[in-house]
Amino acid sequence: MRPIVKFTPGARKDLRSLHDYISSHDSPEKADYVARKIVEAALSLRELPHRGAYPPELLAIGKRDYRQVFFKPYRILYRVRGDTIHIALIADGRRDMQSLLARRLLGS
Repeated sequence: MRPIVKFTPGARKDLRSLHDYISSHDSPEKADYVARKIVEAALSLRELPHRGAYPPELLAIGKRDYRQVFFKPYRILYRVRGDTIHIALIADGRRDMQSLLARRLLGS
């Protein structure tokens, strides 16, 4: 049985915010394209859920709970629990990821 991919509320908010930003600063068509490609990248994890690399910011502190895949420059962080892949965060990789990850995934 293939795993199920679920977007957390935070990841859904990330995707909406990203779509809104691209739509207002570029075009609605570009925003739709980027959002579609991010969702496709997340859904592709059903085939090989453990293929993503560990985020270096988390690996540096010994955390191996999350993995990541890309639709560059966007990072899609997720965790596998049983037969479910939880998409936890979608962010532009050019952001200050260390503080973002600390706030969103580590509860700091």
